[in-house]
Amino acid sequence: MTRLYRSETNKKIAGVCGGIGEVMDVDPTIIRLLAIVFGLVTGIIPFTIGYLLAWWIVPVNHRDRIDTSQP
Repeated sequence: MTRLYRSETNKKIAGVCGGIGEVMDVDPTIIRLLAIVFGLVTGIIPFTIGYLLAWWIVPVNHRDRIDTSQP
């Protein structure tokens, strides 16, 4: 079973959609477009609250981070 993490490398705002795309092995752009449509259909305020909660609850995947300290 794969754990859900926020993406450090594939993010626009918080990495939530990027993390979902990585877990589902789908292009994160498709997830972002579906999130926008879902937000417009259900209402902006509930969607924003849900996204902020996901941003707060879902941990960051630090293994994605590229190590730039090495030459």
